[in-house]
Amino acid sequence: MKFQWTWLLGILFAIIIAVFSIANVESVPVNYVFGYAEWPLVLIILCSALLGAAISGIVAMFRSVVGKRHVKELLKEITAKESTIAAQQNELAALYKQIPAKPKHGTTTKESPE
Repeated sequence: MKFQWTWLLGILFAIIIAVFSIANVESVPVNYVFGYAEWPLVLIILCSALLGAAISGIVAMFRSVVGKRHVKELLKEITAKESTIAAQQNELAALYKQIPAKPKHGTTTKESPE
């Protein structure tokens, strides 16, 4: 459902940009650092929108890659800690086996006279 809303908002945004671009068809001066040119405002608006979308997509992909890498590191850390816990549990079990068993409640032990 979230994808559908995102797609719908994207189409709505594209329609708004198209209507805005059609309403602004006159040529405007564009001053580059190294030169000067006259471009239709429609192309400037569309190129700006596409450039913004491309930059947003690149940033989103970068954040996704960084997030996935972080998840992998955390999974490795969890695996290492689980193996440490398992080793410590085995060590505790071995230590519990070395402890002598207590007599059951209600039974008496007779000591041998020496």
